[in-house]
Amino acid sequence: MSKPLHIFDMDETLVNGDCASLWSLFLVEKGIVTDPDYLETDKILMQQYARGELDMEEYIAYTLAPIVDIPVEKIDNLVDEFVETQIVPLIFPEAMTLVRSLKDQKIDCLVISATVSFIVNKVAKVIGINDALGIDLLIKNNSNGSPCYQNEVTGIATYREGKILRLQQWLENHSEKFDVIHFYSDSINDLPLCEYADFAYLVNPCKRLVLAAKAHPEWKIFSWG
Repeated sequence: MSKPLHIFDMDETLVNGDCASLWSLFLVEKGIVTDPDYLETDKILMQQYARGELDMEEYIAYTLAPIVDIPVEKIDNLVDEFVETQIVPLIFPEAMTLVRSLKDQKIDCLVISATVSFIVNKVAKVIGINDALGIDLLIKNNSNGSPCYQNEVTGIATYREGKILRLQQWLENHSEKFDVIHFYSDSINDLPLCEYADFAYLVNPCKRLVLAAKAHPEWKIFSWG
């Protein structure tokens, strides 16, 4: 009997929006970021992401610089507020229905996202998925001795081919052995994992991913929202 694993990208796939950009906006609204150019720069960097050209470490270094001296505990509390107020209303109803159906069938699910882990983990749990992989950040103590997230990536970033490498690490360390991988995404950045999976499902795919899908007529396209 086959043991399937259903893997989901998060931004624009499970959630009708990009959590990283929404987090940047949230930091501005909370007064944590005061740089008048911050959101415009974030927008430019996200345009690079949409084209598949983003330097992820550059993005992390810039957008998360404002939080490097804020204790982890405070950031985690802010993330709870952020997810509840900004993200939950944007979760696709179709995503919730699908995840509930998979859970009812005892089918394992995993989220792999190019957003930072402290956001990915909490969004995944709200949707009903306990296992999640995001971009892990270095943690260092500030001048008061409190641990703080840094604007530096540690380990392999869950971005483009890095998603495959992190998935392989996760599979090696996971007690269950899966023989069929299903993957859901919207982004051209996830083309490597779409091609790696046994089954790919494109959720409101970007134009470049639609073009790439012409070489894979077996891929299914979903319109959610």
